[in-house]
Amino acid sequence: MQKLQLELPVLLPDIPHEKDQCVDRLIDRLQDESGIDRAHLEGKDPARLCLHYDPELISLQKVKSIAKQSGAGLTRRFRHSLLDVKGIRHARHARRIERDLLDREGILEAVASVAGSLRLEWDSQLISEADIQNAVQQSGLTLVEDAGTVPSEAHDHDHDHDHDHGHDHDEQEHGGGHDHQHGGFLGEYTELYFAIGSGVFWLAGLLLSLTGFGAEWVTTALFIIALILGGYFTLLEAIATIRQGKFEIDFLMLVAAAGAAALGKWEEAALLLFLFSLGHALENYAMNRARKSITALAELAPPTALLKRQDELEEVAVEQLAVGDIIVVKPNSKIAADGVVIKGNSAVNQAPITGESVPVNKYAVSDPNQEQDLQTLPAEHRAFAGTINGSNVLEIKVLKPARDSTLSRLVTMVKEAETQKSPTQHLTDKFERYFVPAVLVLVALLHFAFLVIDEPFSASFYRAMAVLVAASPCALAISTPSAVLAGVARAARQGVLIKGGRPLEDLGSLNAVAFDKTGTLTEGKPKLTKVVPQKGVSEEELLRVAVPVEQLSDHPLAAAIVEGGEAILQDDALPKAQGLEALTARGIKAQLAGKTVHIGNRRLFRELTGEAIPSDIDRTMSELEAGGNTAMIVHEDGRYLGVISVMDVARPEAKTTLQKLKERGIRRMIMLTGDHQKVADAVGKELGITDPMGSLLPEDKVAAIEKLKQEEGQVAMVGDGVNDAPAMARSTVGIAMGAAGSDVALETADIALMADKLDNLPFAIGLSRKAKGIIKQNLWISLGMVAILVPLTLLGVAEIGPAVIAHEGSTLVVVGNALRLLAYKSK
Repeated sequence: MQKLQLELPVLLPDIPHEKDQCVDRLIDRLQDESGIDRAHLEGKDPARLCLHYDPELISLQKVKSIAKQSGAGLTRRFRHSLLDVKGIRHARHARRIERDLLDREGILEAVASVAGSLRLEWDSQLISEADIQNAVQQSGLTLVEDAGTVPSEAHDHDHDHDHDHGHDHDEQEHGGGHDHQHGGFLGEYTELYFAIGSGVFWLAGLLLSLTGFGAEWVTTALFIIALILGGYFTLLEAIATIRQGKFEIDFLMLVAAAGAAALGKWEEAALLLFLFSLGHALENYAMNRARKSITALAELAPPTALLKRQDELEEVAVEQLAVGDIIVVKPNSKIAADGVVIKGNSAVNQAPITGESVPVNKYAVSDPNQEQDLQTLPAEHRAFAGTINGSNVLEIKVLKPARDSTLSRLVTMVKEAETQKSPTQHLTDKFERYFVPAVLVLVALLHFAFLVIDEPFSASFYRAMAVLVAASPCALAISTPSAVLAGVARAARQGVLIKGGRPLEDLGSLNAVAFDKTGTLTEGKPKLTKVVPQKGVSEEELLRVAVPVEQLSDHPLAAAIVEGGEAILQDDALPKAQGLEALTARGIKAQLAGKTVHIGNRRLFRELTGEAIPSDIDRTMSELEAGGNTAMIVHEDGRYLGVISVMDVARPEAKTTLQKLKERGIRRMIMLTGDHQKVADAVGKELGITDPMGSLLPEDKVAAIEKLKQEEGQVAMVGDGVNDAPAMARSTVGIAMGAAGSDVALETADIALMADKLDNLPFAIGLSRKAKGIIKQNLWISLGMVAILVPLTLLGVAEIGPAVIAHEGSTLVVVGNALRLLAYKSK
């Protein structure tokens, strides 16, 4: 038996992770092949498919061919879509839609979000795109599309849709049935107006009955009108669920109201449906506020752009922009596409994308015709769609089409995040699956209480209806999704992408955060930090020797010395050095004004002079090295001129950010770096790192994360999402910095900080903890209300009226509590 390993991304190039269903399908398909004994996954980043095969039955080439063909076949067959829809009214309705769609042959996954997103996976051999569209419409939803097609790609997990989520929100209505947004001839809030009307007629009937004015039939008629207005939309929803063979809260409320009316309690029947419809309408209204936060993101980009063609400007739709086009952005207007600034300079407000509060200065590149990559382009030359230009005109060369812009990807990922259920939501869904049937059994048994205790059937029936109202888990159903929706929406406004409920909850429970050093805690490029001349030598003299020599070198440290030295000297007339010679593991040598100059480490000068390094120079070197600097001696024609040092300096915001994390209860802050442990210790001491870990190889960083997880249970890893991907994948929560413009960072991280700054990390952790706290509060409110009301109604202490007031009140309290996250501000 022999073994072959193939990288999973080669076989299934578009899957987001190794837990995707298509991986299981591929393994099952390969294990069915004659000659292949076993297939399984090994490793990670990238994961590899390991195939055990018998070379006497099947050749190596044949195994490779079968694996590649199987992967290609699965890629073509299984399709994924993330759809914008209208009509998902609440969490229970979302679950009903999911069940309805999963009942269709060929639909393998359906996840609906109350934010108006629908994620689908389907088998294209069993169901077509047209059938998918019909299924969505028949479930009572309205597609919000640029065109009437279902956006899909062959296994496209990136969701790069044919329609642009970034700007076009023209709604095309598909399908019949009643408007599931509960609109009508009175507009979007028809249900709310009906509920208010129901309350008015109920109150009028109550006043007449209390004062004795008017005949009894008049008050009864008023209660009946109130009952009809309050029950209209409830009836429509109940009919929709009954058609699917389901009996949910809407139907149960109608039964309870009908039961009360049958007993002649018209007042209570009308009150029940009035309060239920009012609570339902207000819940829908409140959730719309959270939905609109997502919609506001999508509307950031302008619908048109000024395209420059042969010195003439033409206004075109942003979808028509192609890579390489040049657009003109007028002062105080929105930038229409991701690109590079090729003319002009201006301060640009990037807050809509990155959350940065201060406008960022943008400058034109030196060579507009040079090929540019948005991901590697310096921040001062980079422009993003949806950001707002300052007071000057800019010309920008388009580097990404509208559908692939950072804003478009951000909007799509936020919508996808809304469909990702948190661990708590999975738990409450599971609880409801057992709780609701148990309540129905209890209510059915309570109908026969008159056989056991001495009371009429009407009393038993009334008690059963009261228990039914009290035990309905409406507040429980909305408690978690409302908080996740509001939390993800609030984070997106701040330039933080949280990919669903799981990372939102996990981040809030962390006590340890690991950081990559280079480019995360530090700026990622060395800078000249110290110039220490010998006695009798000036700083200027030292630099006028060192800078010309280092100008000949292409080493990153040399570039730092040249840049820093020129800034200090501010002299364009520096002498020219020549004859550069690299001295391996020692330094460099060159000629300057007829003199020989050496720049390097102690070893170089011990070998050059045959003597020990002067004690004052050695002491200076040691002090600088202890502080994390890389120190170099400068020597000219037998004379020591002094010492210069460079260092990858800490980000300006790093120290204050770590202090804020400490204040938020993060006990351990770990720094992972390949630099020497001395450097790690020095940087760690400066910033307030609790555990500086140096001299680490990439695999050592992964092992360090695994060890930290064993010690702390959970740990976050903060990096750039590219070099740190393996360690981030092993962590509980992977956090990528500088994700704006970086496709890799956006895809690999659980949480992406769009700006290349640490500032938003304390905000994200604070928001997560707030969200986690609100979710717990909501669970206590919803379950506590049920725990109190059910015994009270069973004992006959609380009747239907008080039960429905408490029931609907708890639902509104839960939603209102969740919406507090939309106003969250970091301390």
